[in-house]
Amino acid sequence: MKIAIIGKWAFIIGLVIAVLAGLFYQPAWAIWVLAILGVIVGLLNVTAEDTRGFLLAAIGLTLSATALNTIPLMGRAFTYVLPFVVAFVAGATIVVALKELFVTARS
Repeated sequence: MKIAIIGKWAFIIGLVIAVLAGLFYQPAWAIWVLAILGVIVGLLNVTAEDTRGFLLAAIGLTLSATALNTIPLMGRAFTYVLPFVVAFVAGATIVVALKELFVTARS
């Protein structure tokens, strides 16, 4: 039960740090913290049943991040926040993708 709670808090903290860092600070260290929190989320939160949906959503987010930056008025906020959100998701994505590759290779 504690592991599930740690995973949920890592997800919440990661999103909060991504938004706050993007809007107010843009510190370089936040990218590393978000990537590590993403790895924790990928290890603890994404189950085998959720793998393909998560990977599809991560690909969609990554590909659409650039397009969202072009929206007038909101584009400026997206420009600052999205790189931090993408760093957070990328940490989880690499773990989930590697787990899926190993499962696929075994079968």
